[in-house]
Amino acid sequence: MIYSRVFDLIYHQRETQPLSDSLACKTDGVWKKYSTDEVIRIAGQVSKALLNLGLEPGDRVALIANNRPEWNFLDIGMMQIGVINVPVYPTISAREYSYIFQDAAVKYAFIMGIDYKPGSPHPSVFERIREIRNEVPSLLEVFALDPLPGLTSLSDLLLPVEEHEQRMISNRSSQVKDTDLATVIYTSGTTGNPKGVMLSHRNLVSNVEAISTILPLEKGNRALSFLPLCHSFERTVSNCYIANGIAIYYAESVDTLGENLREIHPQFFSTVPRLLEKIYERIMAAGLQLTGIKRKLFFWSVQLGSRFELHQSQGLLYQFKLAIARKLIFSKWQAALGGEIKVVVTGAAAIQPRLATLFTAAGIDVLEGYGLTETSPVITCNRMELENRQIGTVGIPIPGVEVKIDSQTGEILARGPNIMMGYYNLPQATAEVIDADGWFHTGDQGEWVDGKFIKITDRIKELFKTSGGKYVAPQALENKFKESSLIEQMAVIGNDRRFVSALIVPSFIALEDWLKQHSLNAGSRDAMLTMPEVQMLFQREVDRYNENFSKAEQVKKFTLLTGEWSPESGELTPTMKPKRRVINERYGALIEAMYG
Repeated sequence: MIYSRVFDLIYHQRETQPLSDSLACKTDGVWKKYSTDEVIRIAGQVSKALLNLGLEPGDRVALIANNRPEWNFLDIGMMQIGVINVPVYPTISAREYSYIFQDAAVKYAFIMGIDYKPGSPHPSVFERIREIRNEVPSLLEVFALDPLPGLTSLSDLLLPVEEHEQRMISNRSSQVKDTDLATVIYTSGTTGNPKGVMLSHRNLVSNVEAISTILPLEKGNRALSFLPLCHSFERTVSNCYIANGIAIYYAESVDTLGENLREIHPQFFSTVPRLLEKIYERIMAAGLQLTGIKRKLFFWSVQLGSRFELHQSQGLLYQFKLAIARKLIFSKWQAALGGEIKVVVTGAAAIQPRLATLFTAAGIDVLEGYGLTETSPVITCNRMELENRQIGTVGIPIPGVEVKIDSQTGEILARGPNIMMGYYNLPQATAEVIDADGWFHTGDQGEWVDGKFIKITDRIKELFKTSGGKYVAPQALENKFKESSLIEQMAVIGNDRRFVSALIVPSFIALEDWLKQHSLNAGSRDAMLTMPEVQMLFQREVDRYNENFSKAEQVKKFTLLTGEWSPESGELTPTMKPKRRVINERYGALIEAMYG
């Protein structure tokens, strides 16, 4: 069959490559596998349950869960009867849940319960939803994917589908058009409130069609999935796997990633740069434990790999040495990833070119792509063919998508079938990013390399991503933290970094008063800021204000500065806004020390 809607993909798999392990997860130490037919059957049971609840096309249902087959059952079951899936991260605050549920007028929610531990200092999804439930008048009921006190479980809703009920489901499916809204994905904005990105079936399927021509996807291959499915990147990659007959195995957690890779020997996985950084750090830590000739060979190979050039011949001697390194050292890196990896796809943030170079030298192809939730998400991607790959760039536009660089601002613009329908309930915000000619304004600056590759050069907007792919709005953090009487000025750092950090200029008047109250005398400002009591004081302030933000946004490290910023000293604009580029350059050594 030819697929045009997202839920068509699993039926396409049944016709072209039915699998015994279409989806799999580990339960009690054993991989539980669901065949293609089982996935379709259970998704049908979900559709029946939702119809029995009285849901109509266009109604919104929230899904808050980690990666597991039930996520797919619910996603397919909703979409094939025209119900809109609103996937939400399990890690956000109760305040954010309240805003999203109210904005989307969510009628039902399905939540995971494995994080529920009575008495834990960290509230579970269940506890956060319970906290805000009375704030959401549209919310009729909450269901649980795992047993939870007082909630009906998903398993209790899944009943056999009778023939007449299947006809009802099929009738609803036939009325769903590819131009219909399929999902609303909420993504953080600079104002602090997330925006709901509306994606149609056509938006999502166009990305599947394009990516399927780029990756070497072969029926019967396996993929390991561990990035959150509520993230548009992993969701689209998973749709590609389903469409191309690739079995999807869900990792137990990021902590078990290495074990799961060695267990299932996947050919593919998608990741964000921070996780590749972690893999690299673990590899290097193992290398440091070696002694003698093994240690020398390890670091000789790393040094050799760091000199690798993708498009230049480095001579027969270099190729000979690289072959030795791959056989003796890099083969162990490949084995750590399962031994059968064809390609690693990375996105959501920029990968360090040195890491992409080293992994490629090791025989592990890393393809970097670029896009946004608003673009379903892929705009550009590097290819397997060397002539269509350039480390340090985000590749070339995918088939069907046009890309241009604004000649005046340097902003990257994109146009194609992948561009979102708009922001939910925000027509003005939609008009600000999609112009009259259909060009989507990404907010990123870029340039062409060799006339075909796109390189990201800067962020036009202050919103940035950590290397884990999480959006952070620095101004929102800074404004909140500066509510403290002890914090005069603050600059949040973290673009393409593994965590958020901050440079803080204290209010010295308040600080000196605090020291006096505690009978402490430091003398100079430099001496004052190095005092353990002062460091602990500011750590408590940071911890206190961190509670207002999600885990990915929280400030993990900070550095106290003795000099105040001003327009005269160059760190501030005339209107007293921070010049972030100046601050990053001027305090580069201190910033690097926080990530050392």
